[in-house]
Amino acid sequence: MQDEKVSTNLLNFPSKSFVLQEPLGVVLVISPWNYPFQLLMTPLAGAIAAGNCAVLKSSEFAPATSAIMKQMIEENFDKNYIQFKEGDGATVIPEMMNHFTFDHVFYTGSTAVGKIIYKMAAERLVPVTLELGGKTPCIVEADANIKIAAKRIVMTKFSNAGQMCVAPDYVLVHESKKDELVEEMKKVIGHFFGDKPEESYNYGKIINEKQFNRLAGYLQHGNILHGGRTNIEKLFIEPAILDQVDMGSAIMNEEIFGPILPVITFSTREDALKIIALNKNPLAFYVFTSSTAKEKDWLNSVAFGGGCVNNASWHLTNHHLPFGGRGFSGSGQYHGKYSFDTFSHKKSVMKTPTWFDPSMKYPPFKGKLKLFKMIIK
Repeated sequence: MQDEKVSTNLLNFPSKSFVLQEPLGVVLVISPWNYPFQLLMTPLAGAIAAGNCAVLKSSEFAPATSAIMKQMIEENFDKNYIQFKEGDGATVIPEMMNHFTFDHVFYTGSTAVGKIIYKMAAERLVPVTLELGGKTPCIVEADANIKIAAKRIVMTKFSNAGQMCVAPDYVLVHESKKDELVEEMKKVIGHFFGDKPEESYNYGKIINEKQFNRLAGYLQHGNILHGGRTNIEKLFIEPAILDQVDMGSAIMNEEIFGPILPVITFSTREDALKIIALNKNPLAFYVFTSSTAKEKDWLNSVAFGGGCVNNASWHLTNHHLPFGGRGFSGSGQYHGKYSFDTFSHKKSVMKTPTWFDPSMKYPPFKGKLKLFKMIIK
């Protein structure tokens, strides 16, 4: 929060320059259903640290968590400081945004809804942070450690039953390593979740029937190599691995956001890049390789929000790294001090003393150009 001192150029000598951190004002924070507590409280912490008042809107699709958060907020904060709103987001959010001009809107959720939020904010010139999703590619090179890659991909892809914005959306594996990777992932799935994942403490359920039906439909878009059992009564979909998926099908053009993992082979980097380009600017990007040269090539060839080398998804747990997307995967960043920065305005100030006031700074300017050039240079 301290003033940030910056240097002052010779033209403005002997002034001093600094940047003040100023609260934006009243901010709106909207959280999704997949991590309803974390994705509301983490940005709220940044908003509070930066000195703002906040209005919070949780997802109506996670009512139990929403009720707990509402109780926590109302017991600990004055409603003139922080307010908690419930209800149907399609109704509540437009009502708020169309009748009150917030100083910032922070939204986490789907790209489709993000566009609607962005449009409403633009009507009132309200700045936004959009934390959206996308189709996160996971590259497995021919020289990758396959056993490690299998464990780390399965761990994050099937965490929360795949309902995580930075989960690997699909795997692009070198054709020479596909069979080995698939067999290792099958073993790891069994080790992590057992023969009956529906009974495993470590495996989750799908949020509701709407999402269940969408995901169950994806199972028809490829050849199932492993898993894929479903039970709508329990909102259960078994971790599934698919191959032979059609690049034009919905599963390869929409964010999966569930426990279904397409595995696609590539022979050259150019072939893989063409597939990635079909859904550019992913929120995250992962590459498994033992080659530093290949690592650099991949990281420099793909535009993405954030990513990992020889890991997946865990970059978001390091608060020293900014988290956010680009293009269709979002705009703006947060986590750690980046959250404070997101909810602050940097106010530029230059303080000039009165004891030194050279006449050359005032008209008439004739004959002063050469001296001005020397000072500016």
